[in-house]
Amino acid sequence: MGRRDAFRKITVRGPRALRVAAASLGGFALLSIAALPRPLFREPTSTVLLGRDGGLLAAKIAADQQWRFPALDRVPAKFKIAAIQFEDRRFERHWGVDPFAVARALREAVRRRRVTSGASTLSMQVIRLARGNPPRTVPEKIWEMFLALGLELTHSKERVLSLYAAHAPMGGNIVGLEAASWRYFGRAPESLSWAEAGVLAVLPNSPALMHPGRNRDRLRAKRDRLL
Repeated sequence: MGRRDAFRKITVRGPRALRVAAASLGGFALLSIAALPRPLFREPTSTVLLGRDGGLLAAKIAADQQWRFPALDRVPAKFKIAAIQFEDRRFERHWGVDPFAVARALREAVRRRRVTSGASTLSMQVIRLARGNPPRTVPEKIWEMFLALGLELTHSKERVLSLYAAHAPMGGNIVGLEAASWRYFGRAPESLSWAEAGVLAVLPNSPALMHPGRNRDRLRAKRDRLL
């Protein structure tokens, strides 16, 4: 077979291969959307009464004894910047999975012979929270990546961040940015300083070990590194 014949075969088969690949990717994307939990979150929220000026007049704890306020329509800029910088620096540029973070985590696991980084994006963390924080296993991590793609295909980046902010654990029975902002600082998230937004951005990383009521030095050090 001459070079011309080989080239002819490549040019004939190429478009078909591309169509098959596109169809496969499309099918994979549709499956990731179909597999998403519906609704994403079923947990009850607190009853909240706000004044015309946005001040908190009253709040009643949720039925599961958690302080969990309804999701904000828009996440305040300071917390958004702090959370992205701390948790997922390429949040605006990936589709739910950060390949660079995955490669880094694999390299570190091989070098240290143990898992030291989970490479979780904010989208993957939303999926994990929606599924009730299941055990951290390799199959679970792969499933989170798969569902994170579906989340990104059906939700805007702003909505993904809003879901994360509303459901991230903030220590004790405090869940989410708004509940934590009122509980710890006595004001709405929009009014937080950079230092206060930084505290709430690092809290979900280890809420069982650190919150403003204890381990203040560790919390402050983590906040300061972020700032």
